[in-house]
Amino acid sequence: MIPYLLATILAAFGFITFFLSSSLIFDLFGIRAKQGNYVPIVVWANFISSIFYLFSAYGFVRNRKWTSKLLKMTSALLIAAFAGFIIHVSNGGIYETKTIGAMIFRIAITLGFAILANYTINKHRKRNSQNAPNNS
Repeated sequence: MIPYLLATILAAFGFITFFLSSSLIFDLFGIRAKQGNYVPIVVWANFISSIFYLFSAYGFVRNRKWTSKLLKMTSALLIAAFAGFIIHVSNGGIYETKTIGAMIFRIAITLGFAILANYTINKHRKRNSQNAPNNS
């Protein structure tokens, strides 16, 4: 039950992220004007992350070991984008202050899902291996 709940939350997070980042990249629905001073590296990292979130949601449902690895990789991507954002800001680039909190939140959520994936999927696999018939 827990993997399905986590997959649902992660998929919703992925779809929302995909919608918002792609709307900003392709200027759909006049989003660019509403978002203000966005930093492209952050938007592209979010866009790529949204696709990884959707694959990870599938991984949760199917109890795939690669799920936590993909989420860790996504965290690394977001941390790298955040570093790029900090460089952008330190070089005098314009930005929205809400981006700082949003990136910290997104990194924390992604790391949290990576930890949950590692714990729940390994626990499920261990339980299944213990319940498997011994063919020796």
